[in-house]
Amino acid sequence: MIRFNTYDEAWQEYYADHSLVLRDPIVAWALSTTGCCRWSALPIPDSFGVLHQAGLHGLRFGLVVSVGELSSRTVAGFAREDREFSDAEIPAIEATVQRLHHLLDPPSTLSRAHAEALRCIAGGKRYAEAADALGISESAFKARLTAARLRLNARTTAEALRRAHDLRLL
Repeated sequence: MIRFNTYDEAWQEYYADHSLVLRDPIVAWALSTTGCCRWSALPIPDSFGVLHQAGLHGLRFGLVVSVGELSSRTVAGFAREDREFSDAEIPAIEATVQRLHHLLDPPSTLSRAHAEALRCIAGGKRYAEAADALGISESAFKARLTAARLRLNARTTAEALRRAHDLRLL
């Protein structure tokens, strides 16, 4: 789970202190569907006045974007004080959230070649030794590791190994 929040500190504290995530119609909507919705058009009742409280903290107009399967959902909320998000702004915001989701969405599988390359490194083999064990050139082995890192959205091979292990892909 990755959480990134740039809302005003006072609102974040109020939200946390009052456990509003459990009562928030924005969260309920985002977990039950995908797409975009202005806060003013949410079809879920705000029985606990979460949106009213948000407005008192300067978050008067907002947009929620929900992308991905429930097992790997990206939920993004946007708010402003001065006006609703325009019909022209919403598709651009949604496209940005979708791009970020796809960049961060973990893979559910690795190719056999990527998994083999990572297993060689995890087993302590050096590049030349691993390439020889797999019957490929060292440059081909390096290309497999690079592709595995990209697939796992990892900067280093060690990070790729950790992510693959955490995701039970090895």
